[in-house]
Amino acid sequence: MPIELHAADTPNGRKISVALEEMALPYVVRSVDLAGGRQFDPEFLAISPNGKIPAIVDPDGPEGSAVSVFESGAILIYLGEKTGRFYPAQLAARIPVLEWLMFQHGGFGPIPGQVHHFLTVPDERDRSYALARYSKETRRLYGVMDRRLAAHEFFAGEVSIADFAILGWAWRHERHKVDLAEFPSVRRWYDAMMARPGVQRGFAVRLS
Repeated sequence: MPIELHAADTPNGRKISVALEEMALPYVVRSVDLAGGRQFDPEFLAISPNGKIPAIVDPDGPEGSAVSVFESGAILIYLGEKTGRFYPAQLAARIPVLEWLMFQHGGFGPIPGQVHHFLTVPDERDRSYALARYSKETRRLYGVMDRRLAAHEFFAGEVSIADFAILGWAWRHERHKVDLAEFPSVRRWYDAMMARPGVQRGFAVRLS
């Protein structure tokens, strides 16, 4: 039976649709109407207690039992463990995958997400300081990624779940007010990732 992907058309939702396509796992989309507040429905909270997308339900989980997983990083690790793809079995190779996955979850997600928010704040006094602060930090994070990718083809050497996680947010670089021409190694990586057929399918599938 296919995995149920409960998601919307957001960076965190796209991480998982890309991973599912790249891992060739059958899935069905269960769109969550965020504007309508459906993420707070009891049925959704039963699989995602924090009321956030994405979440998955895998009817064929460990030992053949159904399992639900919430938080996009946990989902990516689960899918990597399940398939043995894009998540190395050896600890030494897994370390950089986890490092860059945590980099995305701790920084390159929450910080540009604040840029998304404050760009929409109508009051200039409320917007200007916060937007300057979060935009500066967002650009710093792009610089961190650019230096890493100047020495590595992908974030952990080979394509991994870390790339899927970071791509979900780099996809919104225009909304971050970031020109990738200023970060050529990120641009090279981004173009290579977006050219992958699995990635293209993951972005094409309708999530909302």
